[in-house]
Amino acid sequence: MTATPDDCLARNEWICGEYLSTRSAILTDAVLQHLQLTAVSVLIALVVAFPLAIAARRWRWAAGPVLAVTTVLYTIPSLAMFSLLLPVYGLSASIVIAGLVLYSLTLLVRNILAGLRAVPEETRQAARGMGYGPVRLLLAVELPLALPAAMAGLRIATVSAISLVTIGAIVGYGGLGNLIYAGMNTYFKAQVLTASVLCVVIAVAADLLLLLVQRFATPWTRAVST
Repeated sequence: MTATPDDCLARNEWICGEYLSTRSAILTDAVLQHLQLTAVSVLIALVVAFPLAIAARRWRWAAGPVLAVTTVLYTIPSLAMFSLLLPVYGLSASIVIAGLVLYSLTLLVRNILAGLRAVPEETRQAARGMGYGPVRLLLAVELPLALPAAMAGLRIATVSAISLVTIGAIVGYGGLGNLIYAGMNTYFKAQVLTASVLCVVIAVAADLLLLLVQRFATPWTRAVST
């Protein structure tokens, strides 16, 4: 008996609405895991990157080692990175998060540092003349002016993390990557295409969301552009 015309799953077609309706729970779980791994990784990377960038800006001797170490980490292939982290974290979601944090550090540290370095020296001197101490100067003057560059780095790091999460499928924690990996092994066309498209949609949506946050957080840049 041949497959009915409406049975796109039986025909193993790339585009299949029935796959979406019958696997909605699986897709939802995969998307949620993908978002969770990405969000946790990027947030931890931000918490680590800010003090590193500030230290590199304040002490010139620290800039070289900080940038060198983070750059070397970014050059390590993802499979090798997970292998190096395996003895520490085992086959768990932590190994994926740790790997993504290390990869995100390069992008975040460099952009935050570039933003801090771009703050005009006369602006710092004016703030000091108004009685701003080091902490107040950093929080009220330097970080706000460095925000556009920092947000640019955050956008790139987030999109990169969304892409790299899929590699976590090799340890069973890859979000949509799990579906892509399983679909490729069984040549399940609808699953591979659907999961891949969802990855792209998540990346584009995250980038647009962060762009909107950046525009609202830096209204002075809109005034300059207009």
